[in-house]
Amino acid sequence: MKATTPPAAAAGPDQGELPDLAAMRRIVTILLDPDAVPEVLPPSGSEIDTLTRTVRGQLELLIPEVEAAARKLGKESIPRYCALACVSDARGRLQAEPSRRYGGAAGHARRLARALNALCDHYEQMSGEQCRRAGC
Repeated sequence: MKATTPPAAAAGPDQGELPDLAAMRRIVTILLDPDAVPEVLPPSGSEIDTLTRTVRGQLELLIPEVEAAARKLGKESIPRYCALACVSDARGRLQAEPSRRYGGAAGHARRLARALNALCDHYEQMSGEQCRRAGC
């Protein structure tokens, strides 16, 4: 397996352009479910580094998008509360360093991937919620 940064995810969303959630989820799948692609071996050390940098970049792109979408929801909204908690968790994971105690670089990459996956879920949920309210 050759780990590369998907072009859409590396470039980041332009003004008005939606995040490429499919590209983000492909990276998440590589890190969290290597058996989903049976012909691919689990990522090696250098691939883990590349995937980690990619996930970090994707988190940095998606965190402000999810936060902005959440802040548009009512202050008493449970989806708002959950999304903002997820944003906070993702920021904490971005600040954390790999630890041998918790699986080293691979464990760190998987924790980042779980945070990215959760943000993708919140983004999709809130995009659908806001679209329903606007009558899209």
